[in-house]
Amino acid sequence: MSRVAYVAGQYLPHRQAAVHIEDRGYQFGDGVYEVIAVTGGHLVDEGRHLARLHRSLTELRINQPMSDSALKIVIREVVRRNGVDTGIVYLQVTRGVAPRDHAFPKAAKPVLVVTSRRSRPPDPRLGREGIAVITIPDIRWQRCDIKSIALVAAVLGKQQAREASAYEAWQVDREGQVTEGTSTNAWIVTADNTVVTRATDHAILNGVTRAAILDIIHREGYRLDERPFTVAEAKAAPEAFLTSTTADLLPIVRIDGAPVADGKPGPLSRKLRDAYFRHAAAAA
Repeated sequence: MSRVAYVAGQYLPHRQAAVHIEDRGYQFGDGVYEVIAVTGGHLVDEGRHLARLHRSLTELRINQPMSDSALKIVIREVVRRNGVDTGIVYLQVTRGVAPRDHAFPKAAKPVLVVTSRRSRPPDPRLGREGIAVITIPDIRWQRCDIKSIALVAAVLGKQQAREASAYEAWQVDREGQVTEGTSTNAWIVTADNTVVTRATDHAILNGVTRAAILDIIHREGYRLDERPFTVAEAKAAPEAFLTSTTADLLPIVRIDGAPVADGKPGPLSRKLRDAYFRHAAAAA
């Protein structure tokens, strides 16, 4: 089956899909995006993703490209045309096409792009055996709460992780505190079995999977502390893990080459991972 993309009002063969060279997303990174997981042909946490899309657009003062009801129709049609049962949907909205000038154009219309593709969940071995992360300085701008398409700092960080044979890079602020991964939220579990993750502020993206895990923690009665934590605290913690739409929940067993506890996924991480899978499956 040939892939199909939705671009500015048209369904097009994926290979022919394109935007204008003066689209502000291409020239300035002036746009936002969302990635929604598809499980059993259904969208996981769609409402939360669309709410975050609205917030990002509002923060950048970009108009909504269409109503939620219309957008849901487009999303589902793209999923259907691509035959995606398990995979992702990618949505991108830019400020539009206009002659290059930093200030907002007066007449540009937002450009919506929607694509979808099949993909496999993370290798099950990653959940069973855990992953490694490295730590790097956080060099991003000061509005990381906006899901902007300007991701060059994340690209550089992810490449550092790959070159270090690690799954992810945790970004660290000037105070030595972990903000988040290049495309994931960061978590630890303390010796008294308290789950710790940074509270939402301008330094991190409010992850949709993060929100789902918080719901699970509250529902199951686990202890939670939303606060920053240092690299040293993470390395001394009994457990650590990360979350994202595409990674689900993955236990971390090495940080900067040093093992976390005994170097194996911890019991609370495994419980939360299993609970998240039940949550995602419920969407189907």
